Amino acid sequence: IDHQSGLFQLVRDMDYTTLRNNVITLAKVARIAKIPTITTASVPDGPNGPIIPEIHQSNPDAVHVPRNGPINAWDHRPFVEAIESTKRKTLLIAGTLTSICMALPALSALAEGYKVFCIVDASGNLSQMATDLTIARVTQAGAMPIDTFALMSEVMKTWDRPEAMDFAK
Repeated sequence: IDHQSGLFQLVRDMDYTTLRNNVITLAKVARIAKIPTITTASVPDGPNGPIIPEIHQSNPDAVHVPRNGPINAWDHRPFVEAIESTKRKTLLIAGTLTSICMALPALSALAEGYKVFCIVDASGNLSQMATDLTIARVTQAGAMPIDTFALMSEVMKTWDRPEAMDFAK
C-alpha cells in the first residue's frame, strides 16, 4: 500500500535501498507463490508520487486499484472489494508510511475479522519511534508483525519444491 516514490523520501527508520529491496522481494515472492497481490496509491499525481515500478515489473499479475482521497486504503470501497474478491481471510500488509499506510488498513481489516500480518521491514516510517509505536498499536489490536525473509520462509515452507530456486533468486 502506497509504496510511492515521494513517500519513500520521508522514510528515516531504515535506509532507502533496504526498504525498496524488501518491497521488491515481497512482489516476487507473491508472484512465485501465487498470492493475490493488490496495490494502491494515494494521490499518485501529487507529492506522494507514483508507485515504484519494480512492484508491477516483478509481479505483473498484481492488481492496481487507483485511489484519490482516502488516506486509509480500507476507506476506499474498490480496494476492499478487490481484497474480498480474492476470498482470502489472511492479509499480508506492507505500506509506506508504516504508521499510516500499513497501520490504518491493518486495523480496519482486523476489525472486520481478517487475520493480518504486518510486514514491518517493507513499510518505512518517519522515525524509529513512530515505527515502534505503530508495531505496539497493531500488535495490541491482533496483527502479527513480521519481516520480509521470515514471511518468505513461511510461504516457501521447504526447499523441496519445484520453484525453490526461484525463491533463492
